[in-house]
Amino acid sequence: MRTLHRKLWRELWNLRWQALAIALVMACGVAMVIMSLSTLDSLERTRGDYYERHGFPDVFAPVKRAPNSLVARLAVLPGVAHVEARVVATVSLDVRGLSEPATGRLISLPDSGSPRLNTLHLRQGRLLDPGRTGEVLLAEAFAAAHHLEPGDSLRAVINGRLKELRVVGVVLSPEYIYSVRPGEILPDDKRFGVLWMGYRELSAAFDLDGAFNDLVVKLRSGASEADVIQRIDRMLGPHGGIGAHGRADQASYRFLENEMIQLRAMASLPPLIFLSVTSFLMQVVFSRLVATQREQIATLRAFGYTRGEIGRHFLLFAAVITAVGTIGGIALGMQLGYDLTVLYVRFFRFPTLQYQLDPLIALLAATVSALSALFGVWSAVWRAVREPPAQAMQPEAPARFHASLLEGWGLRRLLSPTSRMILRNIERQPLRTAFSSLGIALAIGILVLGNFTEDTVDHVMNIQFNEVARQDMMVSFVEPTSAAARHNLSQLPGVLTVEPYRVAPARLRFGSKSRRLAIMGLDSPARLYRPLEAAQRPVALPDDGLVISRKLAEVLACERGDVLRVEVLEQARPVRHVAVREIIDDYLELNAYMNRKALHRLLREQDAISGAFLAVDDNQTDRLYRELKAIPRVAGVTVQRFALESYRRTLAENILRMKAINVFFASVVALGVVYNGARVTLAERSRELASLRVLGFTRGEISRILFGELTLVVLLAIPLGCVVGYLFASILTASLNTEVHRFPLLVRRETYLFATSVTVVAACLSGLAVRHRLHRLDLVSVLKARD
Repeated sequence: MRTLHRKLWRELWNLRWQALAIALVMACGVAMVIMSLSTLDSLERTRGDYYERHGFPDVFAPVKRAPNSLVARLAVLPGVAHVEARVVATVSLDVRGLSEPATGRLISLPDSGSPRLNTLHLRQGRLLDPGRTGEVLLAEAFAAAHHLEPGDSLRAVINGRLKELRVVGVVLSPEYIYSVRPGEILPDDKRFGVLWMGYRELSAAFDLDGAFNDLVVKLRSGASEADVIQRIDRMLGPHGGIGAHGRADQASYRFLENEMIQLRAMASLPPLIFLSVTSFLMQVVFSRLVATQREQIATLRAFGYTRGEIGRHFLLFAAVITAVGTIGGIALGMQLGYDLTVLYVRFFRFPTLQYQLDPLIALLAATVSALSALFGVWSAVWRAVREPPAQAMQPEAPARFHASLLEGWGLRRLLSPTSRMILRNIERQPLRTAFSSLGIALAIGILVLGNFTEDTVDHVMNIQFNEVARQDMMVSFVEPTSAAARHNLSQLPGVLTVEPYRVAPARLRFGSKSRRLAIMGLDSPARLYRPLEAAQRPVALPDDGLVISRKLAEVLACERGDVLRVEVLEQARPVRHVAVREIIDDYLELNAYMNRKALHRLLREQDAISGAFLAVDDNQTDRLYRELKAIPRVAGVTVQRFALESYRRTLAENILRMKAINVFFASVVALGVVYNGARVTLAERSRELASLRVLGFTRGEISRILFGELTLVVLLAIPLGCVVGYLFASILTASLNTEVHRFPLLVRRETYLFATSVTVVAACLSGLAVRHRLHRLDLVSVLKARD
């Protein structure tokens, strides 16, 4: 073994705990990269393969009623590869063991052959038998929530008639990998399910024989989606087309895409923080190593070792630490990525969702970690190879001590000798003190970053479920109906208040920008559902004009007072120009509100409603549920209490898991920074501390000197860490600002307290580890000074 290699392994062993601390911090950064990117890659590969094999459409086009003869004309449009027409209907379901009505979406299947688009994946049972009636296929999520299997039955109100349906198969569909009820943001598999029925039976039930009300289209490679959508809308318009849209507006695709945006954000900011801390730790340790080995380096140069060999020696030292951290980080990242993938399996229904690590991702993580390490050690290595041997053989000039600032302010008498030593050493090395404080501040910032989401989610839940949507339940109708339905609802048992609403699908345009959404018409003032402005005060909907989300205003690049082109996508499809009267901050989806009377005028219709918000007597909910199940026009019932429970249940597990990961990672950073700083301080001041022991200072007194410096560094880091955490939270909040979710920048005092407490505990543990070494200090060997 070469001399330099023996020296390397000896030094690695002597500095094993410091090297391990650095490797652990590096492993955290690498693990975050691997976890996020590998999970993202697995989701993208799985989704792409599933969509390709099962024919996920590119364009979706709902319509009121169109003849099947129109399909042949649509199929020959430029850019269209394949077209399939079907019947889709929303129904009320009566499921055994569920008191409240569930919402079902019935979709037709061809009576002969299999569809080429949205091909179903059979999980249990069999496919439909064209010769039998009353058979349905059931989506796996709904079946699992109710423990339904082939052979079981449930009842549905189909076009006003209660019908018994027998489940013959449990399936998955690429259209519903994320099954969410319209108007909601999280799946409620217990109260929303998708069912498939033969075309002949379903079309007859809804008086659509020889017709369809929904179209799915596959495009040719290179076709213009916008051009095809325009042509489809032109052809379906006379038949009540509601406006075709692409994948980006399909609920399941959009929610999964939003999740991928969040994964990309996780793969950028947190790893950058960890690897920055790694560079800092490398710089501290290697600067100290080179400084204490000046004489050894000079001796090696005198014996003929070149600058390149010495430089490679120190770089190899860093490479060993980097390799350990990278390998450990890849292993940890793979485990975390697998766990995260398993978590996604619960939300996204794929036939298979197998976790895999692309070697390119591992190579990327290794390259980034190597560059961060190189950045940290480069200055120290450069100093080691550039210093002339004759100069390196001489001892370093002794440090110049002087009175501290507090002593200069006349406070000398108030400071003990120990306190003066601590302050003077802190002031003598301001850069090292600043960098040590910054490293600990980053640990606090990571904890704030990992825990502020709990604050924001609680805030969003409180605003959405207690301030905006204050109803007990929301009833939606199959199609807009007369305002007399309001009176009918008010007569149901337990109903205390009824506030109707009108929803109109529309495409809003401003300049070259456009978005497809539903305009909600509300009474003003309203008590049960109230859009809020920034100060959380209810918005008074104007007599005319729109109130829109700030995010929608950003997407359309419009401002208050601008006039939008509103293309209504139902009935006569009128086109109007409506001014933006108010822009509000909200957190879920893109929203546009109007006064209900103004919306009626825009639609040129009489008083019609799409549903109503209800306040009910809790003691009569069971009777109310039974009545609602029997009303033919009711398409769905959303119970606010259950929606809130689903929201909490879904997010609580995610937040708890990510909080645990961030606490672990931040504790590693705090331990790594504090332990390395304390070890470096002990190594640099060992002779001074040993001298004090000889002069009669006790172990406790010299421990107070070392820990006093450590305490000051931590105290300086706490306010800086809170500022850094707020900055990190603002960056992450901006990156997660999507059309599906917006999170306010809200960090509570409890979050700062928690982050500070965890960091202080980590610092105490590091101090105890160094204290053990301090008490074992060999006074004789340490006091052997070099002449």
